[in-house]
Amino acid sequence: MKSSITNSIKSLPALSKTISQINAIYANPKASLNDMIKAVKHDPMIIANLLKAANSPLYGFSSGISNPAQVVSLFGMSMTRTIAVSNAVRKLLSVDMQPYGISSERFAEISELQASLMLKWYKKIDKIKADKLYLASFLQETGKILIASDIIQGEETTSFYSEIELTNNIAQVEKSYVDVTCSEVTAEVFEYWEFDNEFIEMIRYADYPDKAPSKIREYSTALNIVKSIVPINKPFSEVSINIGLKKALDAGYNHELLEDVVDDILDEI
Repeated sequence: MKSSITNSIKSLPALSKTISQINAIYANPKASLNDMIKAVKHDPMIIANLLKAANSPLYGFSSGISNPAQVVSLFGMSMTRTIAVSNAVRKLLSVDMQPYGISSERFAEISELQASLMLKWYKKIDKIKADKLYLASFLQETGKILIASDIIQGEETTSFYSEIELTNNIAQVEKSYVDVTCSEVTAEVFEYWEFDNEFIEMIRYADYPDKAPSKIREYSTALNIVKSIVPINKPFSEVSINIGLKKALDAGYNHELLEDVVDDILDEI
C-alpha cells in the first residue's frame, strides 16, 4: 500500500463514542434492543438519520415514524447499526469522487443500492448472514474515497477516470495506480477504527474472494458478486448484471434467485 494512503488512514479522526457503543452492543449476544435505544437516543444526528431513513420509500414503513424507541424497534439492532455507522463514516470522510466520474451523492446512492441488493438477496438464503453482510455491503467501497484523494493529489484524475469509465474490473485499475484495491484499503480503515475482525476480513478479500480464508469466503464472495452487479461506473448495466450472475453461478448460488432480486430492484428504480 502506498505510504500516502497509509498516512491518510492514520490521520482519520476517531469514530464517536456513540458509534463505539453501538458496535459494542451489536457484538454482545446478551445485549437487548433497549440497550441500543439507550445508546442512540441522546445523539441527535443519529436519531435524525434513523428517522430520515425510516420515513423514506426505501424501507416501506406504512406510517410516519417520530421517536427514537419506535424507529430502533422497527429497524432492529442490525439495521440501526448499519444506518448509524454508514452515516457517521460519510460525515468523517471528505468525499470527492471525481476520479471515478461520479458525485459524492451518486456514490452514496450506489452504496445504498449495493446494500439493498445484498439484503434482499441474502434474506432469501440466510437471514443471520444477511444481517452481517448488510453493513459490509453498505461500506465496502469506503476505500475508494481515499484512493480518489490520492489520485487527485497525484494529478492523475484524467488518466485514472479514462480507464475506470470503460473497465469491467475496477479493482485491477485501482491496483495499477495505488498498489492496492478498494477492499484492501477499506479493511485497513475499519481495522484502524477497531471494528470486529470478521467484518474487516470479509471486506479485505471482497475483490479476490478466492484468496479468502474458508471461514469468511462465502461473505467475501457475496460482497464481490454485489459490487460486480452494482459497480460505481456501470451500476445494473446489462454487462455488469451478467458478470455478477456468472460469478454467482460459478460460486454455487441459485443464480435465478439472484436474477429475480435484481429484476425486482430494477422495477423499483
